Amino acid sequence: MDSSILSLLIFLPVVGALVMLLVSLLINRGIIPKQDKNIYKYIALVATGVQLFFAIILYMNFDSTLSVTESPFTVQFDWIPSFNIEYYIGVDGLSMPMIILAALLSFLCVIISWNVEKHVLGYFSLFLLLDAGMMGVFMSLDFFLFYVFWEVMLLPMYFLIGMWGGPQRHYAAIKFFLYTLFGSVFMLLAMLALYFYTPGENSFNLIYLITQAPQIDASLWGIDMRFLIWIALFIGFAIKVPVFPFHTWLPLAHVEAPTAISVILAGVLLKMGTYGFLRISYPLLPEEAANFSFMMALLGVINIIWGAINAIAQIDLKKMIAYSSVSHMGYVLLGMSGIVGTESAGAQAGMNGAVMQMFNHGTITAMLFTLVGVLYDQAHHRWIIYPSDYKDPELAGKPGFGGLASKMPIFNGFIVLAFFAGLGLPALSGFISEAMCFIGGFGSFTVLTMIGTLGILLNAIYFLRAYQTVFLGPFNEKYSDLKDMSMRDLGIIIPLAFLTLLFGVYPQPLLDIIRHSMTKIILLVQPYI
Repeated sequence: MDSSILSLLIFLPVVGALVMLLVSLLINRGIIPKQDKNIYKYIALVATGVQLFFAIILYMNFDSTLSVTESPFTVQFDWIPSFNIEYYIGVDGLSMPMIILAALLSFLCVIISWNVEKHVLGYFSLFLLLDAGMMGVFMSLDFFLFYVFWEVMLLPMYFLIGMWGGPQRHYAAIKFFLYTLFGSVFMLLAMLALYFYTPGENSFNLIYLITQAPQIDASLWGIDMRFLIWIALFIGFAIKVPVFPFHTWLPLAHVEAPTAISVILAGVLLKMGTYGFLRISYPLLPEEAANFSFMMALLGVINIIWGAINAIAQIDLKKMIAYSSVSHMGYVLLGMSGIVGTESAGAQAGMNGAVMQMFNHGTITAMLFTLVGVLYDQAHHRWIIYPSDYKDPELAGKPGFGGLASKMPIFNGFIVLAFFAGLGLPALSGFISEAMCFIGGFGSFTVLTMIGTLGILLNAIYFLRAYQTVFLGPFNEKYSDLKDMSMRDLGIIIPLAFLTLLFGVYPQPLLDIIRHSMTKIILLVQPYI
């Protein structure tokens, strides 16, 4: 097993997209007979399936005790030598869980998208390009390369929402694009500042910048350059998380996006913001990370409470889950703020919990969006309660469903699992990661963390309210034609449910991957506390 597996993980989806285009060209020219359009779906399925296989092989051969520079899974060579830009990729305990998560969800989302009939070639080729961009972000160790992959994801996501989304898809896609591009401008400025102001040679190499960037001694308009770089990076990453008040693009994008794209958006793309903090902001600017930790905790608590309150107010299941994602990403920020804790165990718990929450929330929210998609495909709406201006005045203000537990018992079992994992029930994965985030936050910012725990109660309110309204009570005969989950649906949900149960009961395998990398970040920041 050698380092070429990393490049394969990134570029296999690109190869799959190119094969699709070649097949399309040959069909159009009559060189091969016209095939069923499912051929593009099978190409995407094979590409993401092989990628997932290689991701599992990488995990099985991964040694979390080794740093990136010591690991055999590192690729480094000159890309644009005149500007000291490298093709530099590697894997450590921070990126490994995200690689597994991205590969798994990409494979499952191809299956979720099997019913797509509109512009099949365009949909699946764009999806594979999005997949490649995600993998590239999680492996890049050169800031310029990181930025390239970060931007590569923007265009496919714009078209996937704008062409295959719901009624307001165009507005949602433009809003997503503009918000993300706005953040990217700040990230670009921070990248250029690091390149020009870091002592020594001009470089985008993140490993080199870890040692040199803390020594930046420059100012602009009388403000320390390191602080300005931190703020620029913070804006770029906070929009992706999203951190309040940059969160307003997310609910609309989720509601309008196709089910598979909602899964990728919540399961993977949101994590790129917090991943960017841990990969770039914390190691390169440790003093600023320590000084900004209170603000990180405060914003985390605001996310937790604000997102949960908004989720309670929703009457659309998908929008409720979207706001719950805003709330649950707040736990990640709170855990990250624990890095300034005087007790090393608390700091370790907070940082480990933050990365665990990134992974666990990815699997839980993927379950939630997939299950809502299953229901929507049959009922053609997601209303918990019909809106007051609904087209049928007899239904306005009334429950949209009712008693579905008796009609769809298997679906009901999985939605119970997903809802209770989302509200943090012990023995499910959401509990352990949230608890560790609270441990880290409590040691550093006790009062803020105490306020943040109210999020647990608020989570229970909106999840239980939705469950009671939709699944309990008398059955609504209007939905007598609904069918329980198909074998395809079960094939998507069972792996996610398994991981939710596994890491709720036995989180040690995930902790073993994460711990050493988080310790290294803590050691970089601790001297500045």
